[in-house]
Amino acid sequence: MLRPISFNFIRRYSRLNNFELEYFCSSQNINEIEQNIAQRKGVGNIKRVCELYDQYKSVNKEEKTTIENELISEILKIPNRTHPEVMKNSIDGNSTIVKLIGEKKVFNNKPLEFQEIAKRMNLVRTDQLGNYSGSKSYYLLGAMASLERALVQYAMKTLMANNFELISVPDLIPRELVEKCGLLTSGVRNQVFVLDEKLHQNNICLSGTSEMSLAGLYMNHIFEEAELPIKLAAVSRCYRSETSNLAEERGLYRVHEFTKVEMFLIVTPEQSDSMLEYIRNIQEDHFSLLDLHMQVLDMPPDELGAPAYRKYDIEAWLPGREYYGEISSCSNCTDYQSRRLGIQYRNKNGELKFVHTLNGTASAIPRLLIALIETGQKEKGVVELPKVLHKYMHGQEIIKKQTKIPTLKLIKSKQ
Repeated sequence: MLRPISFNFIRRYSRLNNFELEYFCSSQNINEIEQNIAQRKGVGNIKRVCELYDQYKSVNKEEKTTIENELISEILKIPNRTHPEVMKNSIDGNSTIVKLIGEKKVFNNKPLEFQEIAKRMNLVRTDQLGNYSGSKSYYLLGAMASLERALVQYAMKTLMANNFELISVPDLIPRELVEKCGLLTSGVRNQVFVLDEKLHQNNICLSGTSEMSLAGLYMNHIFEEAELPIKLAAVSRCYRSETSNLAEERGLYRVHEFTKVEMFLIVTPEQSDSMLEYIRNIQEDHFSLLDLHMQVLDMPPDELGAPAYRKYDIEAWLPGREYYGEISSCSNCTDYQSRRLGIQYRNKNGELKFVHTLNGTASAIPRLLIALIETGQKEKGVVELPKVLHKYMHGQEIIKKQTKIPTLKLIKSKQ
């Protein structure tokens, strides 16, 4: 049986002081934490954390470092707590529909899906790319490449109007930063591309989202309370090693790399709940002008990922595929990332506290392209673009079949 423990001595050890050992190693919280791990489909072992902590207290100074490293490694596996409303509303494990936006478009004939439209109009290449860029890759051609740029510009205008600060971020980041932000870099659930250590002699990863680079920019930083909230935006290439054999996730729906416009916020604990709603409102207003039918979902515990305390997804109706597909999400990560990264603020009383971090997608290009093309398709073999994008497409209102783009051919390698 786990017994209550004293935490007075841990103030001497700054690395452990970043973590809530008072919470993790209290016998009163073990069942709650185990239940949260199970519901979140996590891999953490809270009893092992408590065992290591007991060992840590009893060994001499020379042995503490080894145990401390293992103890921190185990703590990093524990997922964030879950918002009480999420736990209450997700008893059946399903997401909760918060609201519906827009109406489903009515077609005279059965609408085509994105891949068929793109093939007929010579807009995208996703097949036979082994000799060019590998599987789960793609080429956006002509007007489709222009539409990608238009969506980025439209997203940036929205964020600049909401006083976000634009930052250009690196795509190569340390493995340690990825893990401190809450992503696994090894194991079966790993989504991260890691560079070959034998060739590069570093634990370097390809960034899966600019959120991690933005968080890393402020590692070990102390803000003054008056500086918060901090609102940052970045346009970056995102790399994911995840694959899928599901028919509904074919083509551009799940790929190894894509362009994304991301929001990242640093706030006080008192601000984080309201700021999550603030991000969601920005997303809803932003996507509503694209003439899509959407549903906003409050996601259940098993869909949150390790860092999120609460997460909203926005799914667009894809008429060609006849299902809703995720185009955006926003998450409140509370102090999960800031404790691991050492990001704090000094309050009005001079006390140091950990900030809360939030993130949200302003534009994830491939899935938005699918939604726009399937929704905008017309019987005459053209795609109608939303009015809000016309100025970013230099006045172009429709996309027609392209004839001047070369066709990629399969090249057989000679042995």
